[in-house]
Amino acid sequence: MIESRLKEALDEAVEKYNCLEFIEKDPIQIPHSFSSKEDIEVSAFLIALISWGKRELILKSGYDLMNRMDHAPYEFILTASEIDLKNLSSFVHRTLNGQDALLLVKGLRKIYLKGGLEKAFEIKSQEENAFQAISRFRSLFLDGLDYPARFGKHLADPEKGSAAKRLNMFLRWMVRSDSKGVDFGIWKSLKPSALLIPLDVHSGRVARQFNLLSRKQNDNKAVTELGAKLSLFDPSDPVKYDYALFGLGVNSNNSK
Repeated sequence: MIESRLKEALDEAVEKYNCLEFIEKDPIQIPHSFSSKEDIEVSAFLIALISWGKRELILKSGYDLMNRMDHAPYEFILTASEIDLKNLSSFVHRTLNGQDALLLVKGLRKIYLKGGLEKAFEIKSQEENAFQAISRFRSLFLDGLDYPARFGKHLADPEKGSAAKRLNMFLRWMVRSDSKGVDFGIWKSLKPSALLIPLDVHSGRVARQFNLLSRKQNDNKAVTELGAKLSLFDPSDPVKYDYALFGLGVNSNNSK
């Protein structure tokens, strides 16, 4: 498939899957239930971190987590008392448990006392993409936090080869802005051109089928390679093709 035809096919898939109906089945529906910037970004960050596994289970766990935070996530992370925090102690989503949830609240509280999530994920002018910002955010989040070694796995580390799928998805939610109404576009200090595809098994498989990706592992090098290819199709907003790759991948699985 020549490049022009491939771009046309991907653009058509973006148009198909980047729509309000996407929200109905996706974890992004949970931050869409909030209206304030801070509630949106806090809920989106937490929901993104538990977004692995079946979407039905993610949604169930996500709504459970928001309920435990009195459906006021930003206020909760800043003002929760010890009694309030106990509401999180029995939370479980796969390998993320109540202790992890408490550590996430403590880390987020520190992040907001230092200027907030948007500032923490700032991409510096000399940096090519979001990987450096994700690594710096991870260091800032964990600095001074007393945590078991396994907790660190919940925050991806691109410097150790991670594709950082969930954090890249979170950044897509916060930064991308278009007329479709799926992504929020509430962070104006970051450019969509610096975002990276939230690479997973579905999008990776489709990318390889379209010869957009030669690397076999779904790691940071694969994300960088795929990002460079997609930037040729839309240098200002390459991550929009996440809708095409993910949508085509998931729906091809469902049709089997």
